Amino acid sequence: MKTPKIGFISLGCPKALVDSERILTKLRSEGYEVAPNYDGADMVVVNTCGFIDAAVEESLDSIGEAIAENGKVIVTGCLGARADEILERHPQVLEITGAHALDEVVAAVHKHLPPLH
Repeated sequence: MKTPKIGFISLGCPKALVDSERILTKLRSEGYEVAPNYDGADMVVVNTCGFIDAAVEESLDSIGEAIAENGKVIVTGCLGARADEILERHPQVLEITGAHALDEVVAAVHKHLPPLH
């Protein structure tokens, strides 16, 4: 069985970057690999920003790009608090969590792309 690979997009402030690093560290410790691009990923996690309108639009565009390129997308981060807005534009999103939601993101990844061990 092949090692599951996660693509990751991190948008927003330094706190979001720290959250992204924590999520990636946890997933790597569970045997996931980080894919360098959408094509090599089994799933993509998009860590969003919802602070200003331009960041919201960038986040929504990035979610759309990930869906178009990969098809399997989990959304986390500040924009996750506006799940209805995300789902209105991108109903194909598999799961949405909020900011600082390490356990919820990892659980969503496990649900849609189980670890090998």
